[in-house]
Amino acid sequence: MASITPFKENTMSFSLFLLLLTPLFLLFLIRKYFKSEKNLPPGPRPWPIIGNLHQVGKNPHVTTAILAQEHGPLISLHLGTQILIVASSPEAAMGILKTQDRFLSSRFVPNAFHCSYLPHTLIWSLDCNENWKSLRRLCRTEMFSVNALEFQSSLREEKLAQMIDFLCSKSGQVVNIEEVVFTTMFNTLSNIIFGKDFLDLKDQRGTAGGLKEKLMKILENGLAPNISDFFPILQRLDLQGLRKQALKHMEEVYDSWVGMINERRSAATAYKEQCFLDRLIQNGFSNEQINILALELFTAGTDTTTSTVEWAMAELIKNKDVMIKLQEEVKQKINSSSSMAESEISKLPYLNACIKETLRLHPPVPLLLPHRAIQTSEVLNYTIPCGAKLLVNIWAIGRDPKLWEDPLSFKPERFLGSNLDFRGKDFEFIPFGAGRRMCPGLPSGITSVRSILASLILRFDWLLPDDQDQAKLDMNEKFGVTLQKDKPLQLILKHLN
Repeated sequence: MASITPFKENTMSFSLFLLLLTPLFLLFLIRKYFKSEKNLPPGPRPWPIIGNLHQVGKNPHVTTAILAQEHGPLISLHLGTQILIVASSPEAAMGILKTQDRFLSSRFVPNAFHCSYLPHTLIWSLDCNENWKSLRRLCRTEMFSVNALEFQSSLREEKLAQMIDFLCSKSGQVVNIEEVVFTTMFNTLSNIIFGKDFLDLKDQRGTAGGLKEKLMKILENGLAPNISDFFPILQRLDLQGLRKQALKHMEEVYDSWVGMINERRSAATAYKEQCFLDRLIQNGFSNEQINILALELFTAGTDTTTSTVEWAMAELIKNKDVMIKLQEEVKQKINSSSSMAESEISKLPYLNACIKETLRLHPPVPLLLPHRAIQTSEVLNYTIPCGAKLLVNIWAIGRDPKLWEDPLSFKPERFLGSNLDFRGKDFEFIPFGAGRRMCPGLPSGITSVRSILASLILRFDWLLPDDQDQAKLDMNEKFGVTLQKDKPLQLILKHLN
């Protein structure tokens, strides 16, 4: 009997597999032959059941850019039974984010993020409803407005000074740029939101590593290929356990600050200096609402800024002539012996050009967060069916030779004297999106990138370890929560007195 058991188990497993596939195959046939999908954007022919899943790969921003070269700026793919529309030109992006914004601005939420917190989210709100508008308005006023940024400036300068002091102690040593910038950004945000540091620059692989790892795992669960996203009929089953894992990591992150929330509630007016948490409590926010909003602010405000600074430093190391020119500008305009005013830094034309060029080549989020069609619409004379998932490939737009001369080269000069901006009106350059779903934290993010990058350039000289050839620096990408360097940027710094 023992020799037959494995065979029986395998037969039963295969039978269950067939039982699962049969309704999926029937569903595919029904959708394929009985439901009208006329005039979809062009794309590669889908396979039965899986559609085009086998063609997406590990770097979907690259894959869809290649497919756009073959099929056009607006393509359609079938991921299981889910229709995916990808825009890879300014015209196609405008059609989704502006022209048909009313019907295409709903959010496609990964199945792993479907939980009790969903109605309280800002980034992953299903619809642009009144609750979403109110939350977005509050964040703009209290965190991202001109007045708010001015009020926070002394705090940002304090965290920047702590970063510089830490780096000075590492003079002559190898440092990981990503870890230093992430910790600095996280502490800046944690002070704005909760009024205290959460991480320690001297213990990046301890406290910082643990909390950062949990934050990244939450987003990785949402981005992971999920059968429940490809076949919505299975969405309640959570077959891969991604929803369960994401919720587990969320609760672990919330434990980091739930004590502070309760303390602030009980203390009421005891604190002289108010933080964003106090404003949320005063506005009647529950712990659940505060938890998810804080989580979204941390994930959106740390990794994107960190990625941009790391890529900018990598490009400056690789392009020595650009580094020298930028250092000269910063040193001429800013006295290294004094603190740098953000108002001064914002006026440095070559610094701003370097940041724009970095965002063009290395947008933090290469595929804008997915939208969902709530009504059948038309873009570029093609039909966008209700329920379709929509992506805008800003990575492809930023590297299109039809739009940019010598697009793969790092040339900040292309932005000097140009009115091209990243605030959502120039669709050939929208690293922060456009339309009603545009990133509300843009002013804060750009301010931080400018200040951090200018400080790194002004205070230190930078070299690759082991006498590596700067021109051959590995610039390979790793697609994930943000577009990161495949190999973290490790540099030796020398403090400039």
